[in-house]
Amino acid sequence: MGLELLPDFVSTNYETYEWKHACAILQRDFNKEWKDIIEVLTNFRFYKSWIVEGGGRKSQVAEAIDHEFNQRGWIEKDFSTKVVVDENEMKSPTHKVDCYKNKIALEIEWNNKDPFYDRDLNNFRLLFDLRAISVGIIITRKDELQELFKKYKLGSKYGASTTHMSKLLPRIEGGSGGGCPILVFGISKRLFHEGG
Repeated sequence: MGLELLPDFVSTNYETYEWKHACAILQRDFNKEWKDIIEVLTNFRFYKSWIVEGGGRKSQVAEAIDHEFNQRGWIEKDFSTKVVVDENEMKSPTHKVDCYKNKIALEIEWNNKDPFYDRDLNNFRLLFDLRAISVGIIITRKDELQELFKKYKLGSKYGASTTHMSKLLPRIEGGSGGGCPILVFGISKRLFHEGG
């Protein structure tokens, strides 16, 4: 069992990809978190004003997704990690995870530079190896959204070197996430609404 565990709405409106049986692990062992993820993805829509207007630290797309997970008890999480060999202690820093709940780490990469994927995957690998997380999830955008951005003359804001599925999948398949089970959702243009 794999991606077929996803409901039709999610499979139809998102490009999906899994690594190392992430869906089965989530649905079986983390059922509450699985339901949260499905609900947030099912309810999500994005609007013209969100992509045309400039963002601050986070885009309105990322803020909207964050908010929905926060409402369900997910938090931004910073991990304090170190390695101790004999008496030698070495810091092993990680970065904050956008949304975290019960050993599930979720990152939202809507419009960052694509090296952010390397950071996320390395973080998932390290946290999984340290048994701090069981599954890593990335919500990003489907490549087809470039057509939408061109339509609104936003090509320079949402360029080819920013985060989208074709920049992420080769990294996962190349082993950047190590042994961490990973589930990816690429937002499609079916979720876009002109108004709002």
